[in-house]
Amino acid sequence: MIPMIDLKRNYHDIKEEIFKELTEVFESGQFILGKKVGQFEQQVKDLLGVRQAVSLASGTDALHIALKALEISQGDEVITTPFTFFATVEAITYVGARPVFVDIEEESFNINPDLIEDKITKRTKAIIPVHLFGHPSDMIRIMDIARRHGLRVIEDCAQSFGASLKGTMTGSFGDAGCFSFYPSKNLGAFGDGGMIVFNSQELEETIRRLRNHGSLGGYIHEIVGHNSRLDEIQAAVLLVKLRRIRQYNEQRRRCASLYTEFLRGLPIRCPVEKQGAYHVYHQFTIRSTHRDSIKGHLQRAGISSVVYYPIPLHLQKALSYLGHKEGEFPVAEAISREVLSLPIYPELERDDIFKTCEMISEAVKNC
Repeated sequence: MIPMIDLKRNYHDIKEEIFKELTEVFESGQFILGKKVGQFEQQVKDLLGVRQAVSLASGTDALHIALKALEISQGDEVITTPFTFFATVEAITYVGARPVFVDIEEESFNINPDLIEDKITKRTKAIIPVHLFGHPSDMIRIMDIARRHGLRVIEDCAQSFGASLKGTMTGSFGDAGCFSFYPSKNLGAFGDGGMIVFNSQELEETIRRLRNHGSLGGYIHEIVGHNSRLDEIQAAVLLVKLRRIRQYNEQRRRCASLYTEFLRGLPIRCPVEKQGAYHVYHQFTIRSTHRDSIKGHLQRAGISSVVYYPIPLHLQKALSYLGHKEGEFPVAEAISREVLSLPIYPELERDDIFKTCEMISEAVKNC
């Protein structure tokens, strides 16, 4: 069996360090907003080159709280991609705003900057680009559009910790960068976790209040907030993994290079890395018109694969009130019918990658 990700193996490689960090937490008796949380926030700031980092309970909360802190509210419009995890749009609806979709690029699967300005109206307040599967969006062009139109930019970095564009880390371009530390992410906790990074000193107090019931302490509540704190146990785990994040991402890139090499010559479209981008391959996602046959053949061989995402957001029942119809976002729709994500994680062996590619070769020859 070749799994999509092997979290057990990852744990055993760092078990002693994990136990050391956790023992310090248990001995301290402080489990919420303690020393480890502060250390983790500081180290992320240093790594990403941002002025502020506030940890939260999940990546979804990060998007929601970022929108609230930037005063996006009822009746506003937020431009984003229809090809992403549902949480991206969920957060927009939480604040009463309306998601406005823009189709994606063929190469990166990210929002297409060429199409953004056509969707800007007097109600548009923000853009949420998603660095999907670990490939950075074209933030240089997106930031230029945002500045010219006076729009906020919230980066959805849930899948892109450590990715960069022309040397600048994802999360540090916009008004806010939102990360998820869900266990399967490149930097994953032993449960849920999230973070907002940003450069504005003015936002820090608001975001810290919003994550803690609207209070900075002392049972004084100046706003209505949320209960969204990263606990000390998760911060301790993340501190251990953060020390290795560059290594983990390089190992993922090695796996991606092997996949690309072994799949060469097959009627398969492998992911690309656009010029100036540093792709961290949260997923290695191929495209094929024979996607379902390949998936079935891999399953029979004991090899995992996943379709992210089979239904674009504009066609999801939960968003039917937006009134979209099939055919409005043809690139996203075509890609959703062809994508298949293959196993990828730092510890994945060359032989397992080769076997996976052999099975894909068998599948396409039989189609």
